[in-house]
Amino acid sequence: MNNPALIQDYLSRAQNRLAALDLFFERRGYADVVRLSQESVELALKALVRSAGIEPPRTHDVGKILMDQPGRFPKGILAELPRLAEISHDMRRDLELSFYGSEDLTPLEFYGRKHAETARTDATWVVERVEYALGLGGPGP
Repeated sequence: MNNPALIQDYLSRAQNRLAALDLFFERRGYADVVRLSQESVELALKALVRSAGIEPPRTHDVGKILMDQPGRFPKGILAELPRLAEISHDMRRDLELSFYGSEDLTPLEFYGRKHAETARTDATWVVERVEYALGLGGPGP
């Protein structure tokens, strides 16, 4: 359950998505920024969950696990767990909508610069906290 290569894979793919955000942001692909930010958060948090010896569920929001089992995570990140869970939950709401839209919502028309800025900032913060918690750099709390 604690496969270090898989943990690193999740984190690396989260970092790759963060790197791609700037391109989409510059091209005003704000819905794509929201979508990739969510994916980055999900992968980073699943890396954190796996590092704690917990098999992450096949769902997009792992915030409940963070809050239900805080003793399994590094002490340096405990104070951040509520915010990490909140970001995971909030971004889960926009997952399908930012990608597919709906009959009454077109993603590129609905998601604006402010949505994208918030998503990018939150995703960057989450990945940095997970890097720190896993001892891979990133700014501390």
